Amino acid sequence: MSHSHTALTVPPAPETIRWLETPEQLDQWLASLPNGCPVALDTEFERVSTFYPIPGLVQLGGGGDFWLVEPHVAEASTQFRQMLSDGERSKLFYAMSEDLELFRHWLQVAPKGLRDLQIGAALAGAGFSLGYARLVETLFGETLDKSVTRSDWLSRPLSPEQERYAVDDIRYLEPLANWVTAQLKERNLEHALTEESRRFADEAAAPESVDRHYLKLRGGWTLALAQQAVLQRLAAWREQECHKVDRPRNRVLSDALLLAIAERSPNSLSELNDIQGVPGGIVKRYGEHLLELVRAGKNANTSDFEPIQRPLTRDQQTLYKSVKKCFKKVAEQHDIPIEIMAPRKRIEKVIQDQSLQGQAFFEGWRARLLGSVVREIEELVKP
Repeated sequence: MSHSHTALTVPPAPETIRWLETPEQLDQWLASLPNGCPVALDTEFERVSTFYPIPGLVQLGGGGDFWLVEPHVAEASTQFRQMLSDGERSKLFYAMSEDLELFRHWLQVAPKGLRDLQIGAALAGAGFSLGYARLVETLFGETLDKSVTRSDWLSRPLSPEQERYAVDDIRYLEPLANWVTAQLKERNLEHALTEESRRFADEAAAPESVDRHYLKLRGGWTLALAQQAVLQRLAAWREQECHKVDRPRNRVLSDALLLAIAERSPNSLSELNDIQGVPGGIVKRYGEHLLELVRAGKNANTSDFEPIQRPLTRDQQTLYKSVKKCFKKVAEQHDIPIEIMAPRKRIEKVIQDQSLQGQAFFEGWRARLLGSVVREIEELVKP
């Protein structure tokens, strides 16, 4: 990883940990931030036994200040919501997908103006999916205490170790952003971070229809269409049930059992009961409803049904390797991880669609870099 000439200065750890205690204090602090001053953001949450994450803590940094905020204080602050959805103010995150999910369910806000510095670090040549602590150590030579990462963020009071850890989670974000920006300027990739963060956030925020959830159960591609239509209904039912009872998917019914029920498509409770692994409690509680879903799926008209994507055939796998080589050439030329440049499922889609045209993923900054190999890829995949 090359270090350009940016001086990497990190604000020292604060002597005392400070809290914004009321929504008014939080509003005031946010209102006092100069225009153009980025906000460093992180959250701690719990989601072991629930479907939705439960907020435990919000960490905020800006203008050299670092604050901890109780979830109920953030929730009651109008400025906090406004700041999140203000596209003009930069929000600095590190690996933001779970934070975004939290804001979406907890505050019904889809944040804008995001910069995910984990993506930024990858574009800057630091490697794919690099952990925050590793990067902080590499760039700033400081070691973070990770002993409390998995601690309970819902109980109070937080320990001094937890408070320090929570502040450290945001203390390096601004200097990190400065380093990333300097690297990306050198590489002519400044727009890439904004574009990529926005694309990532938009994809995460797109409301996904429960009727499409079965497509994620890749193991279902071997099922007949009628069985896949059953699976579609079972998977949609499970999503709704998880939302309703706020339990993780596998606590309601595992993927493997959904596939087994779809495959057997039972006609009676005793047939459902006979499927290995289906808990008796599930049969008691949901049996009749599940049988109804099975019947509806078996009788569905599958003429327009979208089947689960099958794995690549032998020939397609050979083609995959050739196409990946083209992408890899560009990725290596620009020192960008291939996982960012062209993730596996995106290359598979190019092969299945037999074209790069109309693939929104390969527009913007990627299109600029891929100029030299587009013709080659199109030649390879065209029927």
